[in-house]
Amino acid sequence: MTDTANTGALAGIKVVELGQLIAGPFCGQLLGDMGADVIKVEPPGSGDPMRSWGNGPHKLWWQVIARNKRAVSANLRVPKGQDLVRQMLAEADILIENFKPGTMEKWGLGPAELHALFPRLIIVRMSGYGQTGPYSDRAGYGGIGEAMGGWRAIVGDPDRPPARMGVSIGDTLAATYGCMGALAALHAREASGKGQVVDSALYEAVLQVMESVVPEYAAMGLVRPRSGSILPGIAPSNVYPASDGEYMIGGNGDTVFARLCAAMDRPELATDPRYATHIARGERQGELDNLIAAWTSQHTVAELETLMIAHSVPAGRVYTGREMLADPHFAAREALAQVPHPEFGEITMQAPMPKLSANPSAIRRAAPRSVGEHNAEVYGALGLDAAALADLAARRII
Repeated sequence: MTDTANTGALAGIKVVELGQLIAGPFCGQLLGDMGADVIKVEPPGSGDPMRSWGNGPHKLWWQVIARNKRAVSANLRVPKGQDLVRQMLAEADILIENFKPGTMEKWGLGPAELHALFPRLIIVRMSGYGQTGPYSDRAGYGGIGEAMGGWRAIVGDPDRPPARMGVSIGDTLAATYGCMGALAALHAREASGKGQVVDSALYEAVLQVMESVVPEYAAMGLVRPRSGSILPGIAPSNVYPASDGEYMIGGNGDTVFARLCAAMDRPELATDPRYATHIARGERQGELDNLIAAWTSQHTVAELETLMIAHSVPAGRVYTGREMLADPHFAAREALAQVPHPEFGEITMQAPMPKLSANPSAIRRAAPRSVGEHNAEVYGALGLDAAALADLAARRII
């Protein structure tokens, strides 16, 4: 897999990724999927901890988050390593970092120093609390941002402590907003000729998707409770038991609910004052869910799916990786991609999205296998010959 077939919208854009773990690398993954040339900088020897993250005996998360990247090593804690980064940035459009605020400045790689050298550079900074404010110097991970941003307080059952989503949503949200900011900054640079700083805080990224939680409290003093598998007042919308599994039905909305009632052969429920309106259904949410569950439990998942499709009710199976790999819609949409791998032959993973009709994103390059795999290629283009690279390696700078 090479960059020769790069038709992505960001082809020609060069990115230097200094971040580790999830937020910075996921931002780099998004930009790389869209065609950017992403150079991943890792500490010599140890590399990014993501290389050893994941479930099961084979750690495969790296294969997703490091795709479409070239890997170089550089010790950012020493002046020569910092100088290597500056050399790479001379031709870069975007720098990504997710270190604790103040770290880049300590290394002489802060925005003031870099913009003095490279005024067109866009610097994407991701951190727990942002680059300013009284908490900015605190350490922060995705889970902390999820808690402060309001997510954890509303996730889980009301009689139990807050639960978490099974993926690192705080990190990936911050990375996604960081990517969005980078794209906006690229557009703004067309007019101004200047780069800028994109400041993406984990807690603020979570805050952005918290819907009406803040205004509900500000205006009415309402604190949204943990509500398990439901969204309070939105009914019916839940995962219901089938005789052979579970099935998700979203029957909220008056006309949709009427179609669900017809599918259940209970058309009278649609005009019953207890359930006829959105507000009435929300007030009797538990009662309505029990009524629907009693009906769904008498049918198989396949039978429920047939009925929901026939009556145009939004519904679907609850998928794991097993169902995703077998589903014809995933295949038809090319939602999954097969990436060559020397050990497994190929690895199936989520394909890039969203889909652009004229400039499709793609996985052009498998994740780097070793730390500094592309040192000779990248640093060689900067004028460093084999002897210079050997000297840097001997001094553990790369």
